[in-house]
Amino acid sequence: MALTLYDTMARKKRVFEPADPARVTMYVCGPTVYNHTHIGNARSAIAFDLLFRVLRRHYGAGNVVYGRNLTDIDDKIIRASQENNVPIDEITAKFTKIYQDELSELNALTPSIEPTATSHIEPMIHMVSRLIDVGVAYEADGHVLFAVDRFDDYGRLSGADRDEMLAGARVEVAPNKKNAADFVLWKPSKQDEPGWDSPWGRGRPGWHLECSAMIEKQLGQTIDIHCGGQDLRFPHHENEIAQSACAHDGASLARYWMHNGFLRMGSDKMSKSIGNVLLTHELLADWPGEAIRWALLSAHYRQPLEWTDGLLRQSKRQLDRFYRLLEEIEFSDVTGPAPESVVAALEDDLNTPEAFAALHALRDSASQMKGEARTEAIRQLANAGRLMGFFNVDPEDWFKGAVSEGPSAEEIDALLIERAEARAAKDFARSDQIRDDLAALGVIIEDGPEGATWRRS
Repeated sequence: MALTLYDTMARKKRVFEPADPARVTMYVCGPTVYNHTHIGNARSAIAFDLLFRVLRRHYGAGNVVYGRNLTDIDDKIIRASQENNVPIDEITAKFTKIYQDELSELNALTPSIEPTATSHIEPMIHMVSRLIDVGVAYEADGHVLFAVDRFDDYGRLSGADRDEMLAGARVEVAPNKKNAADFVLWKPSKQDEPGWDSPWGRGRPGWHLECSAMIEKQLGQTIDIHCGGQDLRFPHHENEIAQSACAHDGASLARYWMHNGFLRMGSDKMSKSIGNVLLTHELLADWPGEAIRWALLSAHYRQPLEWTDGLLRQSKRQLDRFYRLLEEIEFSDVTGPAPESVVAALEDDLNTPEAFAALHALRDSASQMKGEARTEAIRQLANAGRLMGFFNVDPEDWFKGAVSEGPSAEEIDALLIERAEARAAKDFARSDQIRDDLAALGVIIEDGPEGATWRRS
């Protein structure tokens, strides 16, 4: 069946037709690596990791090029370096690795490329020079700014009135702007700040410029899909569109635009200014990565997602039910295509609620079967889940995994050793007490010919 995606620019679902099926290109705006990322950042990464998986299934793994950038030069990074008296490179390297490790725990595939801003300074300078040459950018007190009134389609992606957009936008302050909406392409650096030589003096790039230059250098002038959070539509993506089109004789930056919805904490959008931010690494300390991934994908990617502890508990319980069935097969041997019911849901604009419903139906159907038919049905279930980034943990390890409360795996193992010693000493009262205490904490001990094993109930 045809793959359809909701295109923010067109404001409707469109059949996806790449410019070249042998080289499908997608780009996702990544983090500014100066601190721990929050679960809202993870939602965007996981939603478009799922898109990457669906594209790879549809066109072949070798035919999809996925770029996710890392902003490693920014005012926030400079401030963090100065406040902590730590070199910038040390800060960006540390938080880049943390971000990558967190996404790995959430079963996100590694992008084809992860370009950094600092490795693309020369392409950025070239792009700014082109924009000045074609008359859409101007110099002002060491800054170079883009003149938005020179680009007639400015605001088309977000669709809002320009004054309304500016009221709530992150717009950089710069002297001698000709228009309040004009945005910075290049800014001067102070003596104690990092900077690069340019025709306009020593300085560094504006935030918006980075993505346009990295896309051009790594993926081409016009890519198939550009993705990001809803909050990036304006000003970031509007500015990318404007500067890229003007630098490339009007060529579109992307043929499809996709944006994920906000993550909400109760009635409020998760926001650093409100102080209701949940950090990904803190959640991973208490919950399995797959449970967090399940929760992030539980709502359609374009819709708001209400984030609660109850959502995480429900996600973990649902995965437990799947893993109990998966215990019945040789887990390491599972390979093959996903069933059509799950594929059809995902190829309809990543409809994860429908895909989850299909997973549940596959599980319920497999539970009714016997013999080889049951085994094959469970294998099909495993294939379906793996397309979505689930069922990558051996079931035995899954039931020993981290939980938000209760004893750790190490504590349980220590108690099992103590229980074995008590049984060997014929202290059955102590042995039974350990078993009963663990049962009260949701840990089941199963005695077998090769000793005791355990699992969480």
